[in-house]
Amino acid sequence: MYTFGTDKLKQHIDKPEFVNNAATFLNQIIKKIDSHGERPLVTFCIGTDRSTGDALGPLVGYLLQKKQPFNNLIYGTIDNPVHAVNIEETLAAIYKNHKNPLIIAVDACLGKLENIGCVNIFQGSLKPGSAVNKNLPAVGDISISGIVNVGGFMEYLVLQNTRLSFVMQMAEKVSDCLAKVYCTRSLGNSQIKVNI
Repeated sequence: MYTFGTDKLKQHIDKPEFVNNAATFLNQIIKKIDSHGERPLVTFCIGTDRSTGDALGPLVGYLLQKKQPFNNLIYGTIDNPVHAVNIEETLAAIYKNHKNPLIIAVDACLGKLENIGCVNIFQGSLKPGSAVNKNLPAVGDISISGIVNVGGFMEYLVLQNTRLSFVMQMAEKVSDCLAKVYCTRSLGNSQIKVNI
């Protein structure tokens, strides 16, 4: 279910209205946080290409770069993933290179069987690695987490055995949504080209 005006959106990627609803919801939160549109919008995609279930973030970053080849505010792709080993130094680089960035964090997560395929979008940070008991810094002013498989038992194995086809479908939808957000954001300045 989905309602404008709340602090969280949870919607399945199979819904035909997913991309439009998610983009509208994100734009609503961004406007609330940065009403004058002055903060650089950074997409911070977390995960690794070495585990299919954990590849959502890097795939979103990769696809978003394809849709917006001139957008240099995307961190975490298949070629240059952001993961447990380099997350802190990547965050430090973002804060060094961008003044007061507004960070949208993207990551995969595990959840209940009936919620697989749902994407949660909310204002606030997410805690990467918590499903596999990693102690990593919380990240993001806004968070996007895609439920890729069932949690609660043998999480590493579950992530390793998540279907890449499914994760790819989710990454396509999330990257389409983010491309729309960047397009809306850049209407006033034509520095970002969008190829949707």
